[in-house]
Amino acid sequence: MKTTDSRKLPRVDLSLTALALGCSQMGGLYRPTSAQEVEELFASAWAAGVRYFDTAPFYGYTRSEHRLGALLAEHPRTDYVVSTKVGRLMRPDASVAPGDDGWANPYPFRPHYDYSYSGVMRSFEDSQQRLGLAHIDILYVHDIGQVTHGDKHLHYWQQLTQGGGFRALDELRASGAVKAVGLGVNEWQVVMEAMQVFDLDCTMLAGRYTLLEQSCLTPFLDECLRRGNAVVIAGAFNSGILAGSSKFNYAEAPPEVVMRVQALAQTCQEFDVPLQAAALQFPMAHPATVSCVVGTRTAAQLQQNLAWANQPIPAALWQALRERGLIDPAAPVPL
Repeated sequence: MKTTDSRKLPRVDLSLTALALGCSQMGGLYRPTSAQEVEELFASAWAAGVRYFDTAPFYGYTRSEHRLGALLAEHPRTDYVVSTKVGRLMRPDASVAPGDDGWANPYPFRPHYDYSYSGVMRSFEDSQQRLGLAHIDILYVHDIGQVTHGDKHLHYWQQLTQGGGFRALDELRASGAVKAVGLGVNEWQVVMEAMQVFDLDCTMLAGRYTLLEQSCLTPFLDECLRRGNAVVIAGAFNSGILAGSSKFNYAEAPPEVVMRVQALAQTCQEFDVPLQAAALQFPMAHPATVSCVVGTRTAAQLQQNLAWANQPIPAALWQALRERGLIDPAAPVPL
């Protein structure tokens, strides 16, 4: 795929570059990210033609939004697309310590879940100030779902539905304060529920439609395509297992996953294709997808991701993966 190509959201006059920069590492995930690393990363992405940037209040406990906003301020507002998220209010808390939620040096703000009307509005206004923007292109509801919240899911789901969270998103969209709204989640099932009660413009789905996992192909992606709910792919490496690490779904990968990844890697090797290149390009072949967000810490890592995403891949590789039962036979593959 050509990473600088733009794909339009079906329901909204908004286009995203095929490759987007995920800015969680600007918040210092697992280890500190220096100001120089952040500046070099952003400059490298901009020079490469990346024009879609995703962040969230949760990343670094607001550090990512502050850093990204300062960098975007140097460019015309019409030249880029930015998304952030609601669902957590960041409240001052002097007890915040390095390592909380994996953030190496978080700012002194503690996240508190709130998907209600007032919570969404307050979160959005806080993000406007941190980013220094009058309007934000895409606003996602962050981390709603049964797996995320367990026995508290119904409580938070009712905040979003009966408590006015969706109504707040609709008002922000209607006013032009945001252009598009959706969910940013690891669970496709909750998006299916949401589409029954609210019109979503887009969904950021992490780790559920990848070279390793296509469980949501039917009915989820079919329904997104039918409704015009554009899908932004995140977690294309499944927490790192498809990029050389041992992590899957933020934990050590179970043996059956390791074996499947080994089979994928072996097949890719036969065609002299890096596994990472296949992992980045595969989910973008589905007609419902519009962008793939990659989270990187350094400019060198970004350039490597760009090279993988742009690398030519022979059609024979995809055919071999199908024949060996390593991808769903119904999954579209890159041409």
